[in-house]
Amino acid sequence: MNQRLHNDMSDQELLQRYKTDGDSYWVGILFDRYALQLLGVCMKYLKNEEDARDAVQQIFLKVLSDIHKHEVQYFHAWIYQVTKNYCLMQLRHPERRHPAAITEQHAEQLDSGAEQALNPVEKEAALEHMEAALQQLNEPQRVCVTKFYLGKQSYQEIADTTPYTLLQVKSHIQNGKRNLRLFMEKQGAFKSR
Repeated sequence: MNQRLHNDMSDQELLQRYKTDGDSYWVGILFDRYALQLLGVCMKYLKNEEDARDAVQQIFLKVLSDIHKHEVQYFHAWIYQVTKNYCLMQLRHPERRHPAAITEQHAEQLDSGAEQALNPVEKEAALEHMEAALQQLNEPQRVCVTKFYLGKQSYQEIADTTPYTLLQVKSHIQNGKRNLRLFMEKQGAFKSR
């Protein structure tokens, strides 16, 4: 579909189309209209561009899943309130803002040479835990996480070589990192610091 042909549709028309056929394309147009404003709101609350961009992605996914539960009369006002509430929730629970921080910290330690502290048996066990954790991810997360971290591909390269959109790739990587961390913690592969 050519998005430019649909840009003249009202928010209400786009919402109705989405509720009728479930095609996220319609919400995508709406989201494009407000993405910069939402990013600004997120920056105002979260004070960090990366956190703000992640928040906008999560809000988009929340909109896709929650829009059917609400009778939205004024999308602009509704999405602003959803965004504000999301940011406030992140500020109340800062550990939610960085669900993959432990995984990243663990990866950084390995990259920085901290693996020297592990003996070969411990190193092998850690790799086995990571491999087992990867297998626990759903296919989109496993594919995106593997291509991003092991294949060193960019978000765009992954989107170009998979059936996933750029937004989906970012979401799969973020959720995949969180799920890896949770699995690794559950297995005792590494502990929160």
